[in-house]
Amino acid sequence: MQSTADVINNARKASVLVPAFNVPYLPMVEPIIRAVVDQDSFALIETARAEWIKGESHSMAAVKQEFDKWSRPEHVRLHLDHVPVIDEDYQWVDYLPIIKEAIELGYQSVMVDGSRLGLEENIMATQQVVELAHKAGIPCEAELGMVMGHEAGPLPPYEELYESGLGFTDVQEAARFVRETGCDWLSVAVGNIHGPTSAALKDKKKVEARLNLDHLEQLSRVTGIPLVLHGGSGVQQNYVLHAIQRGIAKMNIGTEIRQAYEAALKESGVAAAQEAVYERTCWIIRDYIGVTGSRKLVTGGHPA
Repeated sequence: MQSTADVINNARKASVLVPAFNVPYLPMVEPIIRAVVDQDSFALIETARAEWIKGESHSMAAVKQEFDKWSRPEHVRLHLDHVPVIDEDYQWVDYLPIIKEAIELGYQSVMVDGSRLGLEENIMATQQVVELAHKAGIPCEAELGMVMGHEAGPLPPYEELYESGLGFTDVQEAARFVRETGCDWLSVAVGNIHGPTSAALKDKKKVEARLNLDHLEQLSRVTGIPLVLHGGSGVQQNYVLHAIQRGIAKMNIGTEIRQAYEAALKESGVAAAQEAVYERTCWIIRDYIGVTGSRKLVTGGHPA
């Protein structure tokens, strides 16, 4: 069975996207995996620190336990999403113990987010986590630039953000960052934004984001590693499809399936919410990013 690092590298080479689905609610795990299997695709199941601090995924251990109930390693792997050094409330986070716990639990890839740090500090923090991950034989994702949306309070108008390039990943900094940290995947900011997590905004329709494809192409060229698109929900489809050809190998999807779950849960209960997640996940894989039947392209067809 190929490693998660190999799978994402294969995806980049084949210009295929691996979706990564966030699970703020534990009952979402089973229908997501079922959808991925039924679509003969490959995906990551992931949880971020905010989803057990502010959401209802409870803990990394709880997500791992739920994942293990339904795991199909030829179709899905478990990823630790955003562990920030400074979180969305601008509080310092004791990030290394969290990363160490995830590795001990058996997470198959991890992410450290030093994007709210200066470049030098982000490099140093990422180097620490890369070393831990590589000692455990798993890949490490990092972030450079600022993918906005999780911060408290309203953002400036999206078009203003996009046109100004506020928070966009700097091309020269990216080249240095990847070279000095040895990170395996890099989350970049090229017009993508996170879905809001505040109670007042989390049910609102997400902005239909655009991507600066020329900027993305430059980032892909200078880094030479798989790039990651956070905030994938709501990005206009034609931009996503072009981004795949320009180095995006992994895309995080949270709002699209979370809102489907929450709406059905409120109306009809957990079973209906799970089916809503299943249907929405199938739609994302089949109709939005078009990766039905892609499993063999990224895994080499090796069974678990």
